[in-house]
Amino acid sequence: MKQITIFFLLFLSLSALGQTHEYANPVKIPMFLSGSFAELRSNHFHSGIDIKTQGVTGIPIYAVDAGYIARIAVSPSGFGHALYIRHANGTTSVYGHLKSFRDDIANYVKNSQYDRESFRVDLQIPKDMFSVKKGEMIALSGNTGSSGGPHLHFEIRDSETEEPMNPLHYPFPIKDSTPPRIYALMIEPLNEYGHVDYREQKKTFPVVFVDGKYQIQNNPVIPVYGLIGFGIQSNDFFDGSNNRCGVYSIRMFWDGELYYSYKMDRFSFSESRYINSHIDYEEYITSKRRFQKTWIDPGNQLRIYDYVRNNGQLRVTDGNIHQVRLELKDLQGNTSILDFKAESKWQQPSLAETPFDQLLKYNESNRFRTEGIRIDFPENSFYTDVKFSWNKKPAQQGLLSAIHVVHQNTTPLHSSATLSIETGKLEKKYSDKALLVRVDTISGKISAAGGNYDDGWVSGDIRSFGNYAVALDTVPPRIVPLSIKNNAAITESSRIRFRISDDLSGINKIEGTLDGKWALFEYDAKTSLITHYFDAERFELEKRHQFKLKVTDYKGNKSTYEASFWK
Repeated sequence: MKQITIFFLLFLSLSALGQTHEYANPVKIPMFLSGSFAELRSNHFHSGIDIKTQGVTGIPIYAVDAGYIARIAVSPSGFGHALYIRHANGTTSVYGHLKSFRDDIANYVKNSQYDRESFRVDLQIPKDMFSVKKGEMIALSGNTGSSGGPHLHFEIRDSETEEPMNPLHYPFPIKDSTPPRIYALMIEPLNEYGHVDYREQKKTFPVVFVDGKYQIQNNPVIPVYGLIGFGIQSNDFFDGSNNRCGVYSIRMFWDGELYYSYKMDRFSFSESRYINSHIDYEEYITSKRRFQKTWIDPGNQLRIYDYVRNNGQLRVTDGNIHQVRLELKDLQGNTSILDFKAESKWQQPSLAETPFDQLLKYNESNRFRTEGIRIDFPENSFYTDVKFSWNKKPAQQGLLSAIHVVHQNTTPLHSSATLSIETGKLEKKYSDKALLVRVDTISGKISAAGGNYDDGWVSGDIRSFGNYAVALDTVPPRIVPLSIKNNAAITESSRIRFRISDDLSGINKIEGTLDGKWALFEYDAKTSLITHYFDAERFELEKRHQFKLKVTDYKGNKSTYEASFWK
């Protein structure tokens, strides 16, 4: 009876993950991956798999199962052109970075864009509008949005929760006989009495592959003491691809006992930023290497951890030698193991205290106030308590305030904090142009951080620590025509193109009119290109045309280009 119960529970678990369902392939070319589910990305986990499209755009994309198109999104960033198909089994398949939609879908989207006079649309589609069959062609692959090269971003989500699930739980024809690779080990003291290799700072150890197994270079017994935690730098690979992907599962054993385990089966988008606690964020900022920690910060609310003992932290004070094992697996069961020894060896700690201005509690709201600056942190802004520091540097040329050194950029912020910097009274013509900026004090370069002026202060939300000040944005965007010239024939027969850019606050609005009527411009933010494709159904083309383009940044600065042309 017990065996039957266990089998039934296992079946329910597999069914919840969709492993009992078969889908068609979204492409009819060999499926090779350039990105995996929950792969470590900047401030988020990757929510799907990236399927290679042979380095080109225009590969046909097919619905993986019968259903209906529930959502269509078009954006100059993110997924670019994307389709969402809901299926009867409670899942939604997602197809991103598309070049174009199937003709009937494309016509519906274009009509919606003209109705809204907006290139960017996010359309909720009536259930009976676009039914699709399993294996039906729906789009062409592309490189739109924030894509770094031609590929298909593909997801499977739980339709009820919108949580992405690992597509590799489904029987797609993706070959994987390659175990994860391990590059380095990190050991970090986690309290004031801890040390690693007789030092009170974290230390990394290179890992080598020798005689068919991983080991720390020179295979030392590592002296440690106090409360410590481990981190591992690693990647997984799939057959037929050299792209570094994410590791599905990591487990840590201490003297043969499991202390930490996670599996990347699903997560919610609201959890994704906890990646900055899942990894050693400080190490990533300073060295660009991502070490996955095998301990959990008190403010880390990720649900991927299936077993954790003592938060994965080890208290090593007994004077003994201990055996540590880190076990990494992919979904096919390919396994890599790193075994090493750590010896408990005491050394007198210095107990030196780094000065700080205020202790910020991770599970409380916090406020910081001092001359010329105010910061409000909502509850759960941090993953651990933060010994917050602040400093001030003189204003550099072009700034309206001193440069405020707001803590260290190696400490992650989970939630947005409201930062306010005092400027004094500004004339009306300048007050609307004021904004917060981040300052690179080495190069002197500034970048927009948003915000608005009110009664002598500029306030805005920030998501990272660093150097902040106030500046003015009075410079309008630049418009560079690529295929049009006033009082001349168009140089491209099917389209009008421009390159647009803005120095500081960024492009907010693009408004093009042809013969007095709104004209759709497609915007590719990563190349700064906007393109209007001539549409004979909406415009009379065989005549002389009057054209006008207005581009506005987020501070209301506007540039206008006008031309009279003919085809």
